[in-house]
Parts: sequence; C-alpha cells; structure tokens
Amino acid sequence: MPLLKPTGVQHILLADDDLDDCEFFKEALQELLIPARISIVHDGVQLMGFLDNNDQLPDIIFLDLNMPRKNGHTCLLEIKARERFRKLPVIILSTSFERANIKQLHKDGAYHYFRKPTEFSQLKEFIERSILLATQTTTSFCQPSEERFVLIPEL
Repeated sequence: MPLLKPTGVQHILLADDDLDDCEFFKEALQELLIPARISIVHDGVQLMGFLDNNDQLPDIIFLDLNMPRKNGHTCLLEIKARERFRKLPVIILSTSFERANIKQLHKDGAYHYFRKPTEFSQLKEFIERSILLATQTTTSFCQPSEERFVLIPEL
C-alpha cells in the first residue's frame, strides 16, 4: 500500500559522488510522482557551498557518507553546528553498515540512516518514506530514537 503523498513541492538536495546512484535516485523520484525538485552535488565542499549560497534551503538532504574532498560525516557536523541549517533533516545514505558509525551519526544529529539498497523498488520505498517523515517533522523537528534511526527496506 503506498504512503500518503506529501503536499506541496519538496526541494530535495542529494549529495552523492556516485553518478549512477544519483541517476537511480532521480528515476525513483520521478516514478513516485512526488511533486519535488532535486538539486545534486557530488562532494562535501559542493554541499556546503550550495547551502551557504542559497537563500532558500532544501526541505531534506540525502547525504552519502563516502564522498571526496569532504566526507558526509564532516558535512553533517558542520550542518548541525550552524543555527541556520541545524533543523534540516539529514538522511544518511551509505553502503556500509558499521554499528559504531551509525550510533555516532545518530548522536551527531542525522535524522535517519539508510543502507543504499540494491533493488530499485527498495530505493523508491525509502525515498517516499523519507520525504513523508521529513515533511511531517519540518515544523517541529524531532530526531527519532536510536531504535528507529535505521530505516530498513521492505523486502
């Protein structure tokens, strides 16, 4: 059963250096028919520059951990340290699943953690679920408990 669609146009910022992953993300978003606009940056320096140089912030950031020039964890720390960006929902995407790192990312203020899926249908479900969750919390940002931090794709 599909989730309820958020209302209004969502501005999504994807920070990922893998061009294939970026293309899959865009395709999944298009298939979901969610009214969204997507901006893509390919490293942490571009991400922070994008945030600094745009008056209108994105509604949600999908952040890859392993990027060149500045990794995702460093970006997360910078985002959460600055008042203007602090309440942005940042969802971590990664191919790794190391518990100690996941615990630290939660402590550092990431909104959710998601292991990059291998199935296109899982990616679509994850994007839809993430946007819905972020939309519901933008007025009163509340990070989920550590037990609900990791999003598991439905098989």
